[in-house]
Amino acid sequence: MKKADIGIIGLAVMGQNLALNIQDHGYRVAAYNRTDARTDAFLDGPAAGSNIIGCYSMAELAAALPRPRIVLLMVKAGRAIDDTINLLLPHLDDGDIIVDGGNSHFQDTRRRVAELARKNLLFVGCGISGGEEGARRGPSLMPGGNISAWPHIRPVLEAIAARVDDAPCCRWIGPHGAGHFVKMVHNGIEYGDLQLIGETYHLLRFGLGMDTDRLAELFHRWNEGPLNSYLIEITGHILSARDTDGQPLIDAILDTAGQKGTGRWTAVEALQLGTPLTAINEAVFARSLSARRDERLLAAQTLGKTARSPAAPETESVAAVHNALYAAKIISYAQGFMLLRDAARTFDWELDLCGLSLIWRGGCIIRSIFLNDIAAAFKADPRLENLILAPFFAEQLRTAESGWRRAVTRGVSLGIPLPAMSSSLAFFDGYRCANLPANLLQAQRDYFGAHTYERIDQPRGKFFHTDWSDLAPVREDFHD
Repeated sequence: MKKADIGIIGLAVMGQNLALNIQDHGYRVAAYNRTDARTDAFLDGPAAGSNIIGCYSMAELAAALPRPRIVLLMVKAGRAIDDTINLLLPHLDDGDIIVDGGNSHFQDTRRRVAELARKNLLFVGCGISGGEEGARRGPSLMPGGNISAWPHIRPVLEAIAARVDDAPCCRWIGPHGAGHFVKMVHNGIEYGDLQLIGETYHLLRFGLGMDTDRLAELFHRWNEGPLNSYLIEITGHILSARDTDGQPLIDAILDTAGQKGTGRWTAVEALQLGTPLTAINEAVFARSLSARRDERLLAAQTLGKTARSPAAPETESVAAVHNALYAAKIISYAQGFMLLRDAARTFDWELDLCGLSLIWRGGCIIRSIFLNDIAAAFKADPRLENLILAPFFAEQLRTAESGWRRAVTRGVSLGIPLPAMSSSLAFFDGYRCANLPANLLQAQRDYFGAHTYERIDQPRGKFFHTDWSDLAPVREDFHD
């Protein structure tokens, strides 16, 4: 029997769709799942009539593959990955390749790359974006880990990836856990996008009183301009959907948001690296707040609602909200790319930020026309410290600023929460502020903890301490 080109372990929806995608591109797949029933259901169902080989043990899977074997793991992130690797190891030989296609934490991937290298095996952590449809028709792929594996897996990954301008949405990201780190940040940016769109919907519907039909039309129109993206497109579709009773389906959906952890990981890593990821962090916290629905309902009864003022003229207000969404989106992406740059410096990765922008244009959830502008900015200046310093984005923010401020002010006056949109504006103001009150903060830290401070009239890195009580005695009425 002719051997397969690649093996897949894990036949949930993502694993099945990737297997079908791979075989559609001329490669033969050996598929295994820990439960035989799922393997049979796949072979008799979606894979019926294909040349996919069904395997019922790790040994059978390994025997169906030529050396160096390529095995793609599509199992739940965490301990299940380690357990699967341990079961697979006795059936592998030196130089064989394991690819983790799940949403693993990048530090786990770093560990696995090192551990398996000591066993003469090549490990790759591959971020896969695009959901079920992307897996079947063409995802965005972000592989990283042991570079020796890349020549072997590259033909398959590039073949199955989405394509934009006839280029595959796939490229080698870097060593260790770089691929999964980039996928994590991609998901964090997705959190920010979703939250900003949600806040925009909230402000338009309950601040301007627009019904769902009008909102659907608006989002469809916005999708023809600079906000053109997959998420804006599907928002228009969602808002036009009707339930079985003919009412807007959106109104029947419980307002508590779930999360699988990658957004939270992004926030944690930003804190670890000292990156001011305010918009994405607020998006994560907003989901956590939404989950406290019983508390929110009680608070709504106890604390009441802010009195609503008359709506501003719709044309003017809609334009302001559009500009607010666009400007806040720029900030959210700028912060995401700041995190990528900070990680590259910390972990000694050479991340191609222009290249990342290009592979996110197709297949993935955050695909948008906006990414062309980001790629152009990094192509023009690969050393660009922050996207908002690029001439194009600086001009876009200057143009949008007035509407951005009006939209946020409107939300505040109406009691409509805009955590990501308003924190993006605060970051914009803080980032371009030549003098921040951190001088007072440093004085306070030195006062109570002798933490020292630097002076503006002395070289950076030279620290001073003041005995503050000698300069400004404490007033007696401040004590008990």
